[in-house]
Amino acid sequence: MKPLLNVMLYSPGYVSFTAQYNPTELLFEKQMQFAEITIPGLDAPLQQFVRGQAEKLTIELFFDTTEGGTGLEAQSVTEKTDQLFQLARINPDKHAPPIVTFIWGGLAGDALGPDVSGQKRHSFQGVIESIRQKFTLFNPIGIPLRATVNLVIREYRTLDEQLSQLNLKSPDRTRSHVVRGGETLTAVATTEWGRPEEWRRIADENEIEDPRRLRPGTFLDLPIIVAGG
Repeated sequence: MKPLLNVMLYSPGYVSFTAQYNPTELLFEKQMQFAEITIPGLDAPLQQFVRGQAEKLTIELFFDTTEGGTGLEAQSVTEKTDQLFQLARINPDKHAPPIVTFIWGGLAGDALGPDVSGQKRHSFQGVIESIRQKFTLFNPIGIPLRATVNLVIREYRTLDEQLSQLNLKSPDRTRSHVVRGGETLTAVATTEWGRPEEWRRIADENEIEDPRRLRPGTFLDLPIIVAGG
């Protein structure tokens, strides 16, 4: 069977690893974090988006070396799986495991609309969060001949990569933000735009004289932030 997927490591001293067989499935998991804003008198708390959690990719890979025989001279399947385990070892120079890229044949995200088309991809970049190996066949002298490896890769993207792929746009209308207890205008600007220096625009928009004293439950009008403005 011709391999479809590769696990690649973009780091000096490592080589790309090719899966022996195609996995039967790829499992993607993405969670979002929301904060509950409690306001007296409402039936339920308001839900405010905080940030996305790191996406995870789970793969089960199968390895077999029985084609070379199962006798005393059989090849141990660990000669193949150990290559994959190297991707979960600490890099001596960087003091951390290396960044890996998992590549598959299809294009994930093909059904996405044009506004978020930048999030389409045919690869997954991240760091190995966990790796588990199970041997399922041994020869008469105990050499492992078959194994399955379960791999969980946690998403890794730089700030510039995320902003470029998200293709965020300013809305054509003013939005609102509900103040939480202890929240500052700097925190609001950071949450909404990732630009804490824009706190003054919020203060001006809402005619706030003392930005250090914000009443929880207050609705703030958020001005439109134009790129480069």
